[in-house]
Amino acid sequence: MMIEMKNIHKAFGANKVLLGVDFELKDSTVHALMGENGAGKSTLMKILSGVHAYDQGGIVRDGEEVNYSNLKEAEKAGIVFIHQELNIWPELTVLENLFIGNEHTKFGLLDNRLMSRKAEAVFERLKFNINLNRRAGDCSVGQQQMIEIAKALMMDTKVLIMDEPTAALTDTEIEVLFDIIDDLRKSGVSIVYISHRMEEISRISDEITVLRDGRSVLYKETAETNYNEIVRSMVGRDLDDQFPDRSHDLSDEVVLSVKRLENKKHPVKDVSFELRKGEILGFAGLMGAGRTEVMRTLFGVDPGSKEVELNGRQVKIDKPSDAIGHGFGFITENRKSEGLILDFSLVDNMTMPSMESFSKGGFMKRKDENDFSDLMIKRMNIKSEKKSIVGELSGGNQQKVVIGKWIGSQPEILILDEPTRGIDVGAKREIYYLINELTERGMSIILISSEMPEVIGLSDRVAVMQEGRLRGILDKGKINQENIMTLATGGKLDE
Repeated sequence: MMIEMKNIHKAFGANKVLLGVDFELKDSTVHALMGENGAGKSTLMKILSGVHAYDQGGIVRDGEEVNYSNLKEAEKAGIVFIHQELNIWPELTVLENLFIGNEHTKFGLLDNRLMSRKAEAVFERLKFNINLNRRAGDCSVGQQQMIEIAKALMMDTKVLIMDEPTAALTDTEIEVLFDIIDDLRKSGVSIVYISHRMEEISRISDEITVLRDGRSVLYKETAETNYNEIVRSMVGRDLDDQFPDRSHDLSDEVVLSVKRLENKKHPVKDVSFELRKGEILGFAGLMGAGRTEVMRTLFGVDPGSKEVELNGRQVKIDKPSDAIGHGFGFITENRKSEGLILDFSLVDNMTMPSMESFSKGGFMKRKDENDFSDLMIKRMNIKSEKKSIVGELSGGNQQKVVIGKWIGSQPEILILDEPTRGIDVGAKREIYYLINELTERGMSIILISSEMPEVIGLSDRVAVMQEGRLRGILDKGKINQENIMTLATGGKLDE
C-alpha cells in the first residue's frame, strides 16, 4: 500500500499544529517519522488513521483519494495505529484486551478456545510468555506494550503505525520486534516508525521524514543522511555533548540508607543500598528485574517492608504522603495514570505537590502559582500555555510537566523512573543538563532507565537488579554495558 499525504493542515482552536505537511509512505518500506515533541508527528498519524479530521489538504491511497472518518474505518482498510499512550483496559484480562471489539463466537457464545489459540500463536511469534487470564492492569508497561503489538499483528494490517514502540521494552524484546518488523516489510506491510532513538532509526528504516513546528523539513533515504543532519533538522541548530560532564568529586555524605527492602506484590527481596548527597545512582536491569518495584516500596506506593534512614535518622514510610513529607519526589514511568490529572490545567498539575507553598490562610496565591508555572514552562521548554489542559498536550510535553512539578516541590531525594521515555533528542539533552544542575545544588537522584547510554552517561554509580535481587553496585570506573549486562543476566564480574 502506498500513501501520500499532501499539504495537511490541522488546528485545535487557536493552536495550529500542522501547517502544510507532506508525507509519503511507499509500499513495503519502514518510514521513520521524527521531530521534537509537539512537532505534529502523532497528530499527522492520527489524521491518517481516522482519529482526527484534517482542515486542509488530502490523502491518496494507491492513487485513490481517501478520508477515514474514524479509527474503525481505517483499521478495516488495513491501517493500524499502536499509540504511544497504550490503549489497555486494566480491568480486563490479557485475552479480553487482545480481542475487544473483534471477539470470536461459536453458537452465540465467546469462543475462548479459538481466541486463546490465536493469541498463543502471535505471542509465540513475539517470543513473549504471559498468562492470557492475567488482569492487564497488573502487567508492567513493557508487557502492556507487547500486548498492543500482538493485537496489531492479529489484524489484516497493510499499514502499521508504531509510536515509540520500544520505549518500555528490554533489549531482547527490541531485537524480537525488529525481526517482526523485517518480516512484515518482506510480506508487503508498510510501516511508519515514530521514535526518538537514533540508533533504531538508522538500523531499521528505509526513509525518514522530519517535522519541525508543524512543517516537514527533511525527507531522505535513511542511508543518505546522518545523526547530525537529523538532529539539526529537528531542533533547527547543532547540539553539543548530549550528556553533561560529571567529573566532580562525589560527597561521602550518605543522605539515604535503605536496608532489607521487600515488596509484598513482587518477588523483590533483601535490597539494600545507600545514596550520597548530590549523587545520581542509576538502577539498571532487564524488564521484570524489580527496579520500579523497589522504588514503589520505598515511596510507600506498594506494600512491603524496609528500614530507611534519612541523614542518619530512622524514618517510617508507609504511604506516599509520608515520603513526600520526608523530602522525596517520585516521577513514575506511567505518567498518564500516575503522574498527571489529565483533565486539569498545566498550572494546576505543575503546582500540585507544592500547594502549601502557594497558599496562605487557606487561600491560594494565584500570582505565585502563575509565576512559578511560567518559570518552569520556560525552563523545561514546554510548548504550551499554562492554562492548557494537560491531557491535550503531546506525550513529551506531558513528561516535562511531571518533571517540572516535582522539581518545584524542591525534594531532597528525587526518584526518576524512565524520565525521558517518549522524549525527543533535544528535550532529552535539556533534561539531562537539568538533572545535573539539580545535583550540583545538592539534590540526590535515583535514576531508573531502560536506555543503556542514559544510565552510563548520567550515573555516578549503577545498582544492577536481576530477578528481584540487587546483584551489585558499579562504581564510576566500572560502569559499562558489558558489566551491567553481566550482572543483569545473573553473571559474576571478575575481581
